[in-house]
Amino acid sequence: MIPRIHKQGSNTLGLLHYLYGKGTHEEHVDPHLVASFDTMAPDPGRDPSVTKKDLQHLLDQPLSLLGRDQRPDKHVWHCSVRAAPADPILSDEQWGEIARRMVAATGIDPGDGAGCRWAVVRHADDHIHIIATLVREDGRRPDHHRSGKRAQAEARVIEADYDLHRVTPGDGTAAKRPTSAERHKAEHQGRDRTAREELRETVRQAVAGAATETEFLARLQAAGLLVRQRVAPSGDLLGYKVALPGNHNRDTEPVFYAGSTLAPNLSLPRIRARFAPTPTAEREQPMRWDTARSRRPLSAPAAARCSATRAAWTALITLDQDGEGAAAARIAATGEILDSLALTSAAHTSQQLRDAAWAFERASRSHTREEYRHAQALRRAARDLRHGGPVSGRAADGASTAMLIDTLFFLATAAAHWHAKLQHAQQAESAQQAAAHLHAAYSIAAEEPMARLRVQGQRLAQPVRNWSAALLRATAPEIAEAVLREPGWPALAATLTHAYQTGHNPQALLTEAIAHRELDSAGSVSDVLVWRLHHLADLPAHTETAAHPQAQGARRHSPDVAPHPAPPHAPAARLPRR
Repeated sequence: MIPRIHKQGSNTLGLLHYLYGKGTHEEHVDPHLVASFDTMAPDPGRDPSVTKKDLQHLLDQPLSLLGRDQRPDKHVWHCSVRAAPADPILSDEQWGEIARRMVAATGIDPGDGAGCRWAVVRHADDHIHIIATLVREDGRRPDHHRSGKRAQAEARVIEADYDLHRVTPGDGTAAKRPTSAERHKAEHQGRDRTAREELRETVRQAVAGAATETEFLARLQAAGLLVRQRVAPSGDLLGYKVALPGNHNRDTEPVFYAGSTLAPNLSLPRIRARFAPTPTAEREQPMRWDTARSRRPLSAPAAARCSATRAAWTALITLDQDGEGAAAARIAATGEILDSLALTSAAHTSQQLRDAAWAFERASRSHTREEYRHAQALRRAARDLRHGGPVSGRAADGASTAMLIDTLFFLATAAAHWHAKLQHAQQAESAQQAAAHLHAAYSIAAEEPMARLRVQGQRLAQPVRNWSAALLRATAPEIAEAVLREPGWPALAATLTHAYQTGHNPQALLTEAIAHRELDSAGSVSDVLVWRLHHLADLPAHTETAAHPQAQGARRHSPDVAPHPAPPHAPAARLPRR
């Protein structure tokens, strides 16, 4: 249930005309009164002998008893209360009781016998409108300070009492919701989102990885937005506004929105805070193995995705190690990576990634002020993704995308846990929603590269498959049997084999891959371990694993390596040396 306190007005009759009218798009059905301050107010909706002027005169009577110099300029208080789409249709009696609780909680009519006069109009199944005059019966002003937060608090109690959908409480950092007029205008223009929402997404994408104000503003213009800059006499930029082409007001002028009105963290000062004027204090996760070997050169998109995976992995394992400000910055920069990835993704994953970025936007903002010096690697990765361009049809591009999405899924899950620990309910819920979208995107992106790896695993010689299974049992006996039954096990066996062939200790790799972060939220543990091993060993995103000694001998440029000791109780069969 969402209560909303509208701007105070000065025209009681004008608001009544709207509430009892047909609506902007004739969406008002059967407007009628469901409750009032004395339960006896006239209803111009169902009583033909009553006019809206009669109801207005009754509500404004305490105002008329005051002298002109004592009357408030804005005396009309307006609150709408909307139920969730999944909630049952409430009766007029139930809505009337909800309205009484709202006016009491907000201080409009606290129940002392001298409160403000108010009335409740219902013209739809899912919401009501409360109109009141901000003068009490005793001539004093009501105490309705912070009535919005008081109404929200009462709504949470009403949801529990009526067994309605529980809305996650906010902390005042959410972006401003589109107004009814903005929603109706978008519907009329055939757009799925309002101009405010479209601009918010476009500005977010322009911020992602931007290094300077000049680059940020150039991206806005390249995206086709109308940009208006506010410049000081000294030439310094003070602020900016953006507008969508074709979105005009009644005077056919573009409707501009300041960045701060799109979202609190899109104001110019908050954007400037993201830039890196000094060397960063962040720590890069060191590689622990020699990775010198021959590989096919990666395309620019694939290389950018591999770089972003490394940055995301470092953020995942160091998320909350440098204080709350560092964690908040890493989460915000993760949103930049999601925006850049959605902007450059292939068509078959673009919608899921765009939905993930849209959901995570709420998780990237809280009252914790970001310390961006800890998140510059993520911001550079977001910049590289954008400059790398869209992915092609190459196999390496698909594999590198799947590896990045897999890491971002766990990073979004970790962000949800961090927010939940700090009781950031809305942010935690949004991060979980983003993780769900990332899981859907991963299922699409990983289908082809995982199928290729599974084929490679199935082609391994039986002694090699036995060796891989024994290594898994010795390293992680608690999950081994479940992993061996997964469809993705052959892909994991192929990855372990390739790590061994390129000179790594597969048991040490597997131990570290399991140790970093939880695996409980993984849909397929073997899939997760495949991409973690690829990252830890810096394996190429697209490889052909040698299944037989002859195939391995064909790798003329690979260094000769001695086999690592087999895990305890492993079969004697090892990968042959050249």
